[in-house]
Amino acid sequence: MFASIFVVLLGLCYCSKASSQSFLGVPRLFGPSEALVKDVVEFHCQLLTYPNNESILLQLFKEGNHDKLLGEYTSLAGEVASFPIIIKPYHEGNLECVAKAQNNSNIEPTVSNVHYLKVVEPVKGPEIDVRSGPVDFFEGETLQMHCKLTAGNHVSYKWLLNGQLVSWAPLTYDHLLINRTTSKDSGAYMCIATNRFNETEVFTANSSEVVVTVKDLVSNPDIAFTVLKEDSHIYSAMVTCQSTKGTPPVTFSLYNGTELVASATTEERNATFKVALVLGQHLGRLQCQANNGKWVARSQWIPLEVVPVGGPVTMHSDSDIGDNYAVIGLRFYCKAAKGSLPRYQWFLNKTLLHDRGSFYYVVNQPPEQSVLLLSVGRSSTGMYHCEVSDSFDNTTAISSKRRYLDKDVLNRLPVLVVAIVFGCFTVVVLLVSICCGIGVVFRQRQYGEKSLLGLEMDSMVVAYEGELDLSEYHEDADVVKTARGGEFDQASEASVDDWPQTEEEGKTLEDEPVEEP
Repeated sequence: MFASIFVVLLGLCYCSKASSQSFLGVPRLFGPSEALVKDVVEFHCQLLTYPNNESILLQLFKEGNHDKLLGEYTSLAGEVASFPIIIKPYHEGNLECVAKAQNNSNIEPTVSNVHYLKVVEPVKGPEIDVRSGPVDFFEGETLQMHCKLTAGNHVSYKWLLNGQLVSWAPLTYDHLLINRTTSKDSGAYMCIATNRFNETEVFTANSSEVVVTVKDLVSNPDIAFTVLKEDSHIYSAMVTCQSTKGTPPVTFSLYNGTELVASATTEERNATFKVALVLGQHLGRLQCQANNGKWVARSQWIPLEVVPVGGPVTMHSDSDIGDNYAVIGLRFYCKAAKGSLPRYQWFLNKTLLHDRGSFYYVVNQPPEQSVLLLSVGRSSTGMYHCEVSDSFDNTTAISSKRRYLDKDVLNRLPVLVVAIVFGCFTVVVLLVSICCGIGVVFRQRQYGEKSLLGLEMDSMVVAYEGELDLSEYHEDADVVKTARGGEFDQASEASVDDWPQTEEEGKTLEDEPVEEP
């Protein structure tokens, strides 16, 4: 029995030894994590556990791509394998080392952990490709540019416009996109490409400049004209067409209705045309058209008609009142009855007033009117008037009436105002007096009959008191007077209907004799 147990233990030991000899450990791959293109770099692979007397093949691959061998090494006694590689861009990625027994297919191969390699290729040859088309176009269109490289990876980009950094462009983008361009986007663009190796070496390359021109669309032109007097009876209209924006050259055309009068191309944003003119006649309607390559901009229509200045010239005013109800400011308005292009002039004591002075300011609003603003004081005292003439011919001027301005006179109450106020007060007094008189007469008429009745009763009471002897009564005199007063009150309160009965009672009292005590 002991012999069988010994045989079993010996067999187990033999199997364990054989198993350990057919097992491969996991290889360890190490080497640089960053390399430059075309540099020679060595990677190493080491197998710590391997079978005795077995030739081990160590191979270097990209992870997931065992069809392309990057290097191999045969190890007989556990040597560290070395793989020298001339670095190319496709070497970038995860590398792995595969260990396998070269002559024993029963031993399973093992694979190392991955090792990442970053391959840096210095930037070269950046060029700007304008993908949106031509470099000359109009505002509102899209500008798209791409920075192309002949070589380079792991690149950051900078875009410059006229030497200034385009701050809003992302550094990782190799393209620049501007959706709605304006003339501010015009200029010389440059692309700068940069990459780094081990944060110690920096590679930079600049593209050549590309000049982009973004044109402003021409705006609707303004149209106006002045009159030129060439002789005593010969006049011309100098018509000006002007746009506030638009990249030159600009072509301006002048139309009278549907008829083309004149046309000119200029590097400026304005043009002037000369048109024959007859004063006082309507010669049609004018319009300016402007074009700088994309569309036609049009002005408003204006009539070609010039009416000479004609009278009368009127002048009126209004005033500003201060805290003490005194006039502190005055405005004179001057206007001619007709005239297309009037020129206004103001005079103080026949002296021409210019645009502005110490106490006045002239506001011209042709052709409607002109306004003279005055600060009322001693310096503004005098005689004012305005004159109107044609702006293109000052040989004839029409004058307004003159008006005198004085601070004291201006703030004095007019006689007419005083007379009106006094007259109104007198009328009010008379009306009150008349109303009082009418009221008295009316009350007399209403209570006249009642007053006569009261007088008759008073006379009867007096007669009655004369016949009565009150000397023998011992009542106090004040009591008697009070009683009499009560009787008189009762008599006065009797109605007119009870008056005949009262007379009869009076007669009876008179006929009755007085008893003596």
